[in-house]
This record gives sequence, C-alpha cells and structure tokens, in this order.
Amino acid sequence: MLKKVTVYCASSQKVDRLYFEAAAELAGELVKENIEIIYGGGSIGLMGTLANTALEKGGRITGIIPRFMAEVEWSHSKLDNLILVKDLHERKRLMIENTDCVIALPGGCGTVEELMEVITMKRLGMFTQPIIILNIHRFYDPLVDLLENMIKGNFLREEHRNMWTITDSARDIKNKILSSPKWEKSAIGFASIQ
Repeated sequence: MLKKVTVYCASSQKVDRLYFEAAAELAGELVKENIEIIYGGGSIGLMGTLANTALEKGGRITGIIPRFMAEVEWSHSKLDNLILVKDLHERKRLMIENTDCVIALPGGCGTVEELMEVITMKRLGMFTQPIIILNIHRFYDPLVDLLENMIKGNFLREEHRNMWTITDSARDIKNKILSSPKWEKSAIGFASIQ
C-alpha cells in the first residue's frame, strides 16, 4: 500500500507552463490516492505548485529544507509539516527515508543530482523502492540516452534498466508505481560486470 511518495522538482519560476501543469497534475493524483507527498520544502517554481495544489486539495505534504534556504525565505510558509535540516545531505537522506517511491519531475542540476544519487543507491541495493522519471515534454530524453549508453558500454547491466520507470504523464501515477519492476537489496550481488 502506498502511503508516502518523495517528489524531486525545480524551484525555477521561469520554466514553461506545461511543467507547472505537470506538477499540479501529479499533486492532484497523489492527493486523490491519499498519498502523502514529501518534497524539498520550497515555495516557488514546480515545488511551490506541487505544494500549493496539494494544500488546496486537502492533501498531506511535508517539506524538508536546509536552514540556510529557510533563512533566505525559500521555504513554504503554509506547510503544516516543515522540517529544517542542517544541509543538503541530510535533506536528501530524510526525503527518501521510509518513502514508498521517488518521482522526478523536470528540474535543474539539484533535481538531476538527487535523481542520480537515488539511482546509484538503488544500484547498490541501498534503496529498493520504485523510481519514476516523469519525462514531461521529453525533458529527460538526454538523461535516458545517457543511461542507455551506460548499459550499451557495459557500465551498467541490462538488469539495471529495471531500476527506473519512465512515463510522460502523471495520470494514473499509482498504477505506474505499483507496476514498476521489483528491486531487491541483493542487487549489489551483480555490482561487478564480468
């Protein structure tokens, strides 16, 4: 049963409107399924849209943000549950602690870094939950190509393709999460390629 989901997304307010629409759609789908949202605690950009939509629809949302970001007023002031942490490392650790899934909306270097870290952790069997890449308007195509090149070049194995699920829409997100390939901690057993 899905209880809470972590969402990585951007804080930029200058991105195309369709990315804001995707963030709102995702929040709506998660709230409809009574799934708590864990996110980076920001008030602007896709983060703000995700949080505002969840709050407007009566959903549960927890923000996790480093103190230095809160001090420059980046944090969302209307959250019932805002967790202040010392740094980005603690934020990332808490965002995936006890989550049932990670979803990556389009974003900048911070979003991509979070996504790649959780893929790396899954590769090592340290994180076994589904990872959904929301490839809105083909945003993640270059990253998907890079991951495929890693498999082609034997930096990853064919099995590693099961670490993530790619979709171009937040519609029916619950079923997309539930139908993601299973991943076990024993995955570290094929860590070396021979």
